[in-house]
Amino acid sequence: MDTGITHDDGLFGPGSVTWRVHLEPVLWVAGMRALLLQSLHPRVMRGTYQNSALFDPRKAWPRFQRTVEFVGTRTFGSTAEVEAAAGRVRRLHATLRGHDPDTGTDFRLDEPEHLLWVHACEIDSYADVARRGGVLDDAGVDAYLAESVRAAEVVGLDPAIVPASREEMADYFRRVRPGLRLTDEARLGVGGLMRPQPHAPAGIAVALSTIAGLALGTLPRWARRLYGLPGLPTTDATTTVALRLTRGVTTLLPDPPMPPRIARARDLVRGA
Repeated sequence: MDTGITHDDGLFGPGSVTWRVHLEPVLWVAGMRALLLQSLHPRVMRGTYQNSALFDPRKAWPRFQRTVEFVGTRTFGSTAEVEAAAGRVRRLHATLRGHDPDTGTDFRLDEPEHLLWVHACEIDSYADVARRGGVLDDAGVDAYLAESVRAAEVVGLDPAIVPASREEMADYFRRVRPGLRLTDEARLGVGGLMRPQPHAPAGIAVALSTIAGLALGTLPRWARRLYGLPGLPTTDATTTVALRLTRGVTTLLPDPPMPPRIARARDLVRGA
């Protein structure tokens, strides 16, 4: 029955590729992949290390939860909820500064170069895990990347510079790769991600370290080499099989508890 009530579905909505992708539990691997990839940008990593609680064992889990909540709001929230959450993030980033010991200069964390790197790593990770996990085909990845430009806009990026297809994303990573490397801050931060989080619930703490191990295998070969790991095609093939199996298992499990907005999104997507 038509109740006459309309819902504001925010940036995307039940017909979007984005909703379908972000409802997949296997995307937890993508979130960890994004953190590992983001850590290879020296300035972004140093700015994060110098300003974030993510690497303080007492505060890392609440900080991680806030990041997950923001992505959930940005993806499934109403227009007003997205604008409010994004506004808080923009205001926070505008106050943060980092120091680059290589040049002796300070920098803003919200410089477009830094915001674009964080966005590209996040979205490329979701797209890659979704494709290799069997959620999307190549055309679906292009559609997902095009939709994700909306997510970049809310954090203050000019949509004209945001990769909106597989080809544009590949070109972007080719351009930035010469400036990437593993800093001491990245080694410390990533080492923490590999260990169970002491302040997370017990089951989640162990799961996160397992997910982080799988996420390392999903990194591009060049990124694995920067971490001192083999960049072999066999790793890619093995990881893809693991992602397919992981997704297959999660589809057989009962739906876990989830926030009302996400439960509603799941029901709408399933009914579409």
